[in-house]
Amino acid sequence: MANKEALVLLLDVGPSMHSVIPVIEKLCSMLVQKKLIYSRHDKVGVVLFGTKETYNELTLELGGYRHVVVLKNLKDVDGDMVEALQKLPRGTKDGDFLDAIVVGMDMLIKMYPKANKVKKRLCLITNAQCPIKESIEGTKEEQVTTIAKQMSVHGTRMESIIVRGKLCRKKANKTTASENHRLLNIFSKETSTRIVYVGNPISLFGALKTQNKTPHTVFRGDLELSSKMKIKVWVYKKTIEELPNLKKCYESPDIVVPSDQRVRGYHYGPQIVPMSKVALDAVKFKPEKGVKLLGFTNSSNVLRHYYMKDVNIFVPEPENTNAMLALSALARAMKEMNKVAILRCVWRRGQTKVVIGVLIPNISDKENIPDSFYFNVLPFAEDVREFQFPSFSKLPAALQPNQQQLEAAANLVEMLDLAPCGKEKALLPDFTPNPVLERFYRCLELKSKNPGAAVPPIDETLKKITEPDSNLVLKNKSVIDSFRKCFEPNENPRHKKLRRLLLEKSSSSEEDCNRDITPLPSNLIEVKVDSVCNPTPPQVFEAMSGSRNTQDSVVKAIKDTRNKIFELIDESNDGDNYPEALQCLTALQEKCIVDQESEQFNDFLRRLWNFDRNLQNFRGYLASRGLTLIPKAGFLDSQVTEEDEPKVE
Repeated sequence: MANKEALVLLLDVGPSMHSVIPVIEKLCSMLVQKKLIYSRHDKVGVVLFGTKETYNELTLELGGYRHVVVLKNLKDVDGDMVEALQKLPRGTKDGDFLDAIVVGMDMLIKMYPKANKVKKRLCLITNAQCPIKESIEGTKEEQVTTIAKQMSVHGTRMESIIVRGKLCRKKANKTTASENHRLLNIFSKETSTRIVYVGNPISLFGALKTQNKTPHTVFRGDLELSSKMKIKVWVYKKTIEELPNLKKCYESPDIVVPSDQRVRGYHYGPQIVPMSKVALDAVKFKPEKGVKLLGFTNSSNVLRHYYMKDVNIFVPEPENTNAMLALSALARAMKEMNKVAILRCVWRRGQTKVVIGVLIPNISDKENIPDSFYFNVLPFAEDVREFQFPSFSKLPAALQPNQQQLEAAANLVEMLDLAPCGKEKALLPDFTPNPVLERFYRCLELKSKNPGAAVPPIDETLKKITEPDSNLVLKNKSVIDSFRKCFEPNENPRHKKLRRLLLEKSSSSEEDCNRDITPLPSNLIEVKVDSVCNPTPPQVFEAMSGSRNTQDSVVKAIKDTRNKIFELIDESNDGDNYPEALQCLTALQEKCIVDQESEQFNDFLRRLWNFDRNLQNFRGYLASRGLTLIPKAGFLDSQVTEEDEPKVE
């Protein structure tokens, strides 16, 4: 019951909202679709105002409340509600949002007359351009204050999404808009009401949240700075992944294995090793619950890309003044000294994994919100993946960008700025929906009705998030053209020469071959190959290195090919194996270029050059065929210059 929510949607469908209704239909139907996945026991009701008709219980009981229709009474979310929200009627009268709020409150109070743990929420979507009727008793402000107090008494929250800007085609009366804005602000002051102003379909899509989740603590206890100094803290999750947990479903036979006859199994190579609960408990590491300080370090030592998993937030224990002061003093001292803390965390009793993380001070700029810390999990040594990339500064002068190219790049970046100086920010994070999730929910809804339905096209609103703004591109065409001209691709002459030499060597080695080499059938090349051997080592090498897309397979392929080349040279009689050895070398060179393993090939060729077993003739043979080291000029992963080329004596 504590996690359930009762939500009433108050939707303005009057004439001034007709241009926005298609977006509201998508927004509200998507909201219910999400609830079907995450909170299928939540209740949702729909109230329309600005309609020609009138249909609500308050009109029958008290009179008034005209042009307000209860489209759907409060009930558990289902597919019928999704379909109803996808086909909203267009009203013909100006809507009074105060009447709609009272009708929505009446629905919640009648459904839940007593205080309980159900979260009650109203969501108002309107442009607030239509005048509010005069109150029979008191002023409009007094009427709004009375309604707001009743909302507080019954524990009802409200969200007001006010449509503005391009979404409104009708020009608003400034006096009416100002008055309505003042009335809505009374709700904001007197109750837990959030007012959001949106000016485009993207912001409207992201303004309405499925449900504000109540945060749950992952830890309550002491932050141990030392054996004698401890601070009472509560730890919450700051962020959490929204993508739903997709579970595999199987059509299984009717035979059910009792739980006492089931045992966990773990993959060990091709086998599954059973492990009983007793054995697991015996080998399980059982650390004590607690959060302990390991030490401090400069913030520059902990890089942003080291952060793993979700973010947690450390706050002082509520209503504990000493904890609040101690945590604030620690946070401000760390901020002043530019330090972060490294913690060892075991969140709960029985947890088998110890978490190492970094504690980052978060200084509050509001008096009623205490200072806190952000916590990010850090990787262990085996979790770190360091990918080394050559620096642009180490490139030859000819490959360095000139001033014109730098200016063109700077202009392109400035053009793509989402927050240009003096202009409205685009794609605000708080109001930009995740296009992947929105498309997933839409597809899931279609598949629920028709499993064979095709994947729907991307919604036009989502396209504005995922694709470049066509108006922006057209407006800045000169900037884009300038960038394109400054970075036109040109063929590297050294690379072109090397490719021509490789082609010539391949053709000459085939002509010089004294024996026919029959290619392997394609069905044999595609099978799993573990080593390079006869026949046709180059083809087998290609098959082996390409059969598994892993670094280990390529390294092993290179090693086996080198061994085969040494074997061919060592067993050669008057050079009869030289053409096949050259063929292997050519294949090895080409593969090393593709896989950016130039240094492996160069080291091997140097070793071959210095090998002291009857290789003078083979060196001359290689020189005559033009096989050389892979040069640095054409390939950035190579360290070979022209002076490093081996000479034939």
